[in-house]
Amino acid sequence: MGMLRVMSRRGDDRITWDGQKARSGDTEATAAVREAERIFAQERAKGATAFRVETGKPLQRIDQFDATAEQIVMVPRVVGG
Repeated sequence: MGMLRVMSRRGDDRITWDGQKARSGDTEATAAVREAERIFAQERAKGATAFRVETGKPLQRIDQFDATAEQIVMVPRVVGG
């Protein structure tokens, strides 16, 4: 099961998908992956930074969506003042 977490003022928004079902052609699972990929691209265009989070491994900064990731956390651009 994969998860995209987008940090915001409200906390975080979560989008989940089942990669195994998506790879087997399940239309609902494939649609969930496409939606997560769309949101990933949208947030990156706004300047967000993405990190791949895997159990027992250090965080890894990523620039492209990875449907095989356990979890992707998107942190919005920090604006100082």
